[in-house]
Amino acid sequence: MSISIAILAGGLATRLHPITQTIPKAMIEICGKPFLEHQIQLFKSQGFTEIVVLTGYLSNMIEEYFGDGSKFGIHIQYSYDGDKLLGTGGALQKALPLLSENFIVIYGDSYLSVPYSPIVEFYLNHTTGTKKQSQPEPLALMTVYKNADLYDKSNVVFQNGILVDYNKKQKRQDMEYIDWGLGIINQSAFSAYQNIEVFDLAELYQSLLPKKQLIGYEVFQRFYEIGSFDGLNEIEKILV
Repeated sequence: MSISIAILAGGLATRLHPITQTIPKAMIEICGKPFLEHQIQLFKSQGFTEIVVLTGYLSNMIEEYFGDGSKFGIHIQYSYDGDKLLGTGGALQKALPLLSENFIVIYGDSYLSVPYSPIVEFYLNHTTGTKKQSQPEPLALMTVYKNADLYDKSNVVFQNGILVDYNKKQKRQDMEYIDWGLGIINQSAFSAYQNIEVFDLAELYQSLLPKKQLIGYEVFQRFYEIGSFDGLNEIEKILV
């Protein structure tokens, strides 16, 4: 597919010390392979071959292992934060020249094994030409999962197919859903951030929500992650 995937893999992963004191989180070995390789194999199996890895901490180890991606049958490019961490939003903004007009964004510690094409199709069907001119065109999509605080704190209000609220810092009692970890963003969503270097992706989402430019897509399969030791133990069982 022509749509590219941005993988956010620049964090320090302090929760996984001492493991991540010497390797980046993406290179933690799961069942004999770096976790990032499992992600890439998943993307390739679904037809996505244009990958941009957003790196920071110990990025050289990722680039040395994966190179340009040719040995994995894909094309990989890299965007490096630089001397200071840019936040997830800032890192994406810096990587925009390498990404397609609409691109998928996934956290580098998430394993999300549902078909991605229907999500992309859902988003594209809500862009120009498919909705009434009086309605705003969505500039981003967030996948949501009815988590009910089970795997992490729920942070989304999603009602009747509508994304009502999203806040990672201020919890509401009616927040039963969680940001599942896969988004689709149009590059124009960053236009208001051109003069801001450091910001979080959550800020971008929250700025789009009141303008009805962020839509939600519900998934029904839980996410897996390697951001914690419990997550590492769980994911080893499904990637055997």
